[in-house]
Amino acid sequence: MDLTERDRLHIWHPYTQHKTSKPPIAIVKGEGALLWDDSNKEYIDAIASWWVNPFGHSNTFIADAIYKQLTTLEHVLFGGFTHEPAVVLSEKLIEILPKNQKKIFFSDNGSTAVEVAIKVALQYFFNKGEKKTTLIAFENAFHGDTFAAMAASGISFYTQAFEGMFIDVVRIPVPVKGQEESSFQALAQAIKNNNCAAFIFEPLVLGAAGMVMYEPEELDKLIGICKENRILTIADEVMTGFGKTGKTFACDYLVGQPDMMCLSKALTGGTIPMAITTFTQELFEAFYSDDINKALFHGHTFTANPTGCAAALASLELLQTNEMQTNIIRVNQSHLAFEKHFKNHPKVATTRVLGVIFALEIKTEFQASYYGTLRNKLYDFFIENGVILRPVGNVVYILPPYIIENDQLQKIYDVVENALDIV
Repeated sequence: MDLTERDRLHIWHPYTQHKTSKPPIAIVKGEGALLWDDSNKEYIDAIASWWVNPFGHSNTFIADAIYKQLTTLEHVLFGGFTHEPAVVLSEKLIEILPKNQKKIFFSDNGSTAVEVAIKVALQYFFNKGEKKTTLIAFENAFHGDTFAAMAASGISFYTQAFEGMFIDVVRIPVPVKGQEESSFQALAQAIKNNNCAAFIFEPLVLGAAGMVMYEPEELDKLIGICKENRILTIADEVMTGFGKTGKTFACDYLVGQPDMMCLSKALTGGTIPMAITTFTQELFEAFYSDDINKALFHGHTFTANPTGCAAALASLELLQTNEMQTNIIRVNQSHLAFEKHFKNHPKVATTRVLGVIFALEIKTEFQASYYGTLRNKLYDFFIENGVILRPVGNVVYILPPYIIENDQLQKIYDVVENALDIV
């Protein structure tokens, strides 16, 4: 049996209806922006393997840092202990995070980073003798698959099996162009009619919704309304963090700043699962007490895994090099040139670019379903042509590793343009 057949015997894949889906592709090697399957077919990883791999596959700089750490201290429990990789990583992050962020809490993936933030928001008010039980979130947001993160998400087919089991969430429109005022009014109404603890948002780009983009000025207004009403704010930077939007964090475009930030994905350069939730000093102090019951009782066995911290430190070092910052600008300029060439195509409804993110929306007579016929047809076409892209309904997006070569980018653009001939 080949690898794919052996996989079928025992493995349950994410976001997959196994009865109707095609068998998974067996990948055996990666280097730079490229992956190879077990038949030696080459693919360009045009989405950085779900947005985690900005520095390319098999990056030797990160691999060396991981090896060095593994031969020194691979892991130690973080309850009652600490270690240098975690301390140094926290110091490095505080240097580059928005200035109001002072405390670092480690977890293992984007969903749990969000879960921690939501728990802190609710317990913050509980510790102060107040009961606030409702969250505010954007329509069509996606914040993860653990329960509180799923509750805050708005893509219904992910969550419909669990309706009636969630914490209370009020949804407001995303302040995209033409919808800004309705978003502000909806937020004010949500605060007036509910006992709201926090507003959680994907800053500037809603990834899983189809790379929906909105302006920092509008987010600043929403954050300002929350601050005026003692509503905590949570920036979910799991996708947008570490250079994707052209700045280190999407929140770097803002004047105001959130109370909490959620980080994961590119944190370790696509190597080891790790996540971080950051907090202001004021939030931390609401848990700082002689009363043990006011502590934050959250954690997991691999909290602040030293090897993951070493990978994250190497990843941060790469991100801050002139070469990588130049790469981000290069990819952005390439996207803008393609957008200029492409946006008036008769089958393209809209295009949008921010940092290394490019998205186009294909004109359709009816609303395309998330995993519907159009999406699947496009996905199959891309795979056949050696490009890994995962359309969201009728939205095709490109979010490549920063180190991708110009000819590889051009191939992606060509394949996307050719794909319009089949729709």
